[in-house]
Amino acid sequence: MPPPRLSLTPDVSHGPLDGAWWPHCDALELELPALIGMLEPDPGAEVRVAVAPDEWPDTPYTVMAPGRVIAVEPAGPGSEAHVITLDCGTVGRWVLMVVPPEEPAGTAGRLLAAAADPENPLTASRMLALAESGRLGSAAGEAE
Repeated sequence: MPPPRLSLTPDVSHGPLDGAWWPHCDALELELPALIGMLEPDPGAEVRVAVAPDEWPDTPYTVMAPGRVIAVEPAGPGSEAHVITLDCGTVGRWVLMVVPPEEPAGTAGRLLAAAADPENPLTASRMLALAESGRLGSAAGEAE
């Protein structure tokens, strides 16, 4: 797979998200190893991922990655669609918006930038709705 398309909030996030991820396809077993590799967890660190099962067809319970097994769990009740939570042990925990793989590059770029804005108060669902209506600016502050 090509390298993951990922944007992370610098330093500490003040919004509901820590950034965004734009996968190339909807196959977690293909996409997760590269994404986790970009986050650089310690070789022995336990890595757990929570996803909305409705968003990922045929979600596996585990994904093999170089030197590790990634545990995949269904997100809890009331969890937001289009979000993935990554817990990489001592390295950190990230809540990322998942930009749909079929999203056009321009829209995906705006979503990646907005989700990584530390002052962005919008949820993933709200940003995607604004993007669909053409009202999502290049920064969260313009998404009114």
